[in-house]
Amino acid sequence: MNKLDTKARTLILRLLVEGNSIRSTARIADVSKNTVTKLLEDAGKACVGYHNANVKNIEAKHVQADEIWAFCYAKERNVAGAKAAPTDAGDIWTWTAMDRDSKLMISYTVGDRSQATAREFMFDLASRVAGRIQLTTDSHGAYLKAVTDAFSGDIDYAMLIKQYGDPTGTKGHERKYSPAECTGAYKEAIFGKADMDQVGTSHVERQNLTMRMGMRRFTRLTNAFTKKAENHADAVALHFMHYNFCRTHKTLRMTPAMAAGVTDRLWDVEDIVALVETVEDAAPKKRGPYKKHQKAD
Repeated sequence: MNKLDTKARTLILRLLVEGNSIRSTARIADVSKNTVTKLLEDAGKACVGYHNANVKNIEAKHVQADEIWAFCYAKERNVAGAKAAPTDAGDIWTWTAMDRDSKLMISYTVGDRSQATAREFMFDLASRVAGRIQLTTDSHGAYLKAVTDAFSGDIDYAMLIKQYGDPTGTKGHERKYSPAECTGAYKEAIFGKADMDQVGTSHVERQNLTMRMGMRRFTRLTNAFTKKAENHADAVALHFMHYNFCRTHKTLRMTPAMAAGVTDRLWDVEDIVALVETVEDAAPKKRGPYKKHQKAD
């Protein structure tokens, strides 16, 4: 099998992190769709490994957490009537936790919106921060027990609770495509001594737009939805690796990883390709089929 060179791999990953779909990436890079998918899978796994090994002991003071919706194969309400729907078809949620000051995406978890996923997400966040933090989330009920169990009370925690009304225009396409109007919001201290002036989720909610622009499968009202949950998780891992290490933040004038002290240099997509190649070189080589050698006459 022919192996893509570094230049071709860099082009493919660069196209993916800039919001191109797998099919458009394959057309531009002049490779097959399967080639793009395989590289996405390899890159996703390499990015997860690097994130787990290096994004830890983060000195964060204010952390904001949120969840963003997408779907796999079919929306939840359509799964029952979908043909050959996989077991993981339906709504899929990405939980994100951001350091408000450095803009570093500290933790992310892909799953459903259940208590179990909230618990997994919060335990992962707790394992990556150093010292006591102030955490703000929305009013999703699954956070309460998850935060309590993960931090054992060693946290200042508050919720930003938003109230929504009907979208502007109650008929036709305006109602179908417009988000519900936020009619008000209030802050509620849950436990600890949260500074209520610092309670907010605007930064992590802005990251939702970055995700929808940077990952084609998150774009609404298109046919670029996720067909396989594993590929969705790989795309998320690649996106956050690029966001944390390669993308200069306009306000900070450096990457979030540099601002948080995780790295001292600006990464390029070629560095992500190097991670993939390092993982490939470290993986055990597959043995070929057994061949019986005949003794020469």
